[in-house]
Amino acid sequence: MKRLILAVIASLAFSGAAFSQVSYGLKAGLNLAKYSEVAIEGLEDYAKMNPTFYVTGFADIPVAPQFSIQPGLSLQGKGAKYKGEEGGTTGTITINTMSIEIPVNAVYYIPAGPGSVFLGAGPYAGYNISGKVKSKTTGNDESTEDTDLSFSGDDKDMNAFEAGINFLAGYKLSNGFLINAGYGLGLTNLNPDSDGQNIKNRVISVGVGFQF
Repeated sequence: MKRLILAVIASLAFSGAAFSQVSYGLKAGLNLAKYSEVAIEGLEDYAKMNPTFYVTGFADIPVAPQFSIQPGLSLQGKGAKYKGEEGGTTGTITINTMSIEIPVNAVYYIPAGPGSVFLGAGPYAGYNISGKVKSKTTGNDESTEDTDLSFSGDDKDMNAFEAGINFLAGYKLSNGFLINAGYGLGLTNLNPDSDGQNIKNRVISVGVGFQF
C-alpha cells in the first residue's frame, strides 16, 4: 500500500510539473490558397494562388523531451483565384472563404543555435462562416460583381464543414519569437453536388508569431 501511495504521489507531481510547463502562443501570416480542382469549369488554365491571411492561437503542451502537442483555435482565409486576359480585357474571379478551425498538431523540437527547429503535423477540423465570389474585369470592358456564398440549405454553394491535415515547420528563438511555414491538405469535398467535382482546399502558409 505504501508503494502504491508513493507511486500515485509521484505521478501527480509529474503531471503537475508537466502542466506547469504549458505555454501559449499566437501566430499570424499569409495564406496562399487554391483548390485541388477548378471550381469553375473551363478555367483550368487560369488558376492562380489566392493570397489571404490566417490568425492562430495555440497551447504548447509538453508530453516528452522535445515533443509537444499543440491544440489551437484558428481563423483561416482560404479560396481560389482565376485570372486571364483577352482582347485588352483582364478578367479575375476570386473565391474567398473564412473559416474557424481547430488544429491539433504533434510538434518535435530540435535544438539548433539560439533556439530550436520544429517540425509538426496533425489533423484539423473547420467550419466555413462566410464566403464571397468577386468577379472583376478591367481594360476595354470594366465591371465588378460580388456574390455571397451560401453554406446551408438544399441549394447551398459550398459545404460548411471541412477537415484535413496540417504540416508545419519553422524556427523558434529562445525568447519565444518564431518563424513558421505550413501546408494545409484538405481531405473533405467542399462541393455539395455529389455528382460534381471533388473540390478540396490546398493552402501554403508563411508567418511569424510569439510563444509566451
